[in-house]
Amino acid sequence: MSTASPGRAALKILTLETTCDETAAAVVTDSLDVLSSVVASQEKLHERFGGVVPELASRAHVERILPVIDEAIKRSGVALRDLDAVAVANTPGLAGSLLVGLVAAKTLALALRIPLIAINHLQAHIYACRIAAQRNVFPCVGLIVSGGHSSLYRCTTPLEFELLGGTIDDAAGEAFDKVASMLGLPFPGGPAIERVAKQGDLAAYRFPRPFLNDRDRLEFSFSGLKTAVRYQIVGAGRPDFAALQLEPQTVADLAASFQEAIVDCLVGKALLALEKTGMKTLCVGGGVAANSRFRQRIEQAAQGAGAELFIPPLRLCTDNAVMGAIAVERLRGGLVENLELDAFPGLVR
Repeated sequence: MSTASPGRAALKILTLETTCDETAAAVVTDSLDVLSSVVASQEKLHERFGGVVPELASRAHVERILPVIDEAIKRSGVALRDLDAVAVANTPGLAGSLLVGLVAAKTLALALRIPLIAINHLQAHIYACRIAAQRNVFPCVGLIVSGGHSSLYRCTTPLEFELLGGTIDDAAGEAFDKVASMLGLPFPGGPAIERVAKQGDLAAYRFPRPFLNDRDRLEFSFSGLKTAVRYQIVGAGRPDFAALQLEPQTVADLAASFQEAIVDCLVGKALLALEKTGMKTLCVGGGVAANSRFRQRIEQAAQGAGAELFIPPLRLCTDNAVMGAIAVERLRGGLVENLELDAFPGLVR
């Protein structure tokens, strides 16, 4: 759905995403047309560590940011000089990673004399639903499930978010990574667990569902669940996994049972948030939203609750720069930044 005025050329915006371990750039228009999208993954770089190493991530961004921008510009068919604005995610994320994208965006804004727009990474994840739907999805309950965030928001507009509840310890994606490591599965843990869980029995082990039955809380907690998996594997007395040789079916059953516990918590609290807010629209974003079991369960739950569900295609769930098209909303509101814009690793509300 085009939002550009008849007879007016669409504005062209370069968006940058370097909040964690993906170096991404896209060229979008204020009609929400995607002219190009490039993502350089760092999965292989961090695989042997079982998680993202911040210093390695920031160095990789330094190496990749210019080639990624160059490729995005080439694919878009738009000349660099014809850009109307540059946008960059400056919160939340890893400090070093954020700074790489921010410096690149500031440099382009200064050299091209175009507006600089700040992007809230979490708001952008929910805005991915707006891009995919090609129609308004606000107001809504927003569920963000990723490696660093498991949070529920009341989203009045694309830029007005009120926190309803979040994780008090590990995020869902972080728990997936840690349990995958326990099971001897590769990084990233989410896709690895999903893959082997398809051969497992989701009821083989009864793992805890923290806060699931507490109707007064919209928080998540996955640290205890992770510990329960550890004890199931090694018992309380063994400190490591070095000598373990788990049978493939045992790994599959553990993965399936763990995954089901995570999904139960996410789905249950999302439904509770809809009930408490009285809203009938649920938007979901973040890397864990790519999990097929979660997508199946949240679709069933939303339908049963009479709620409209928006969940992006897989390519817009994991970190990408297309969701940076939320910059259009800020540009329309005159919310542009000066060159003193800083990075904020912690969430700025």
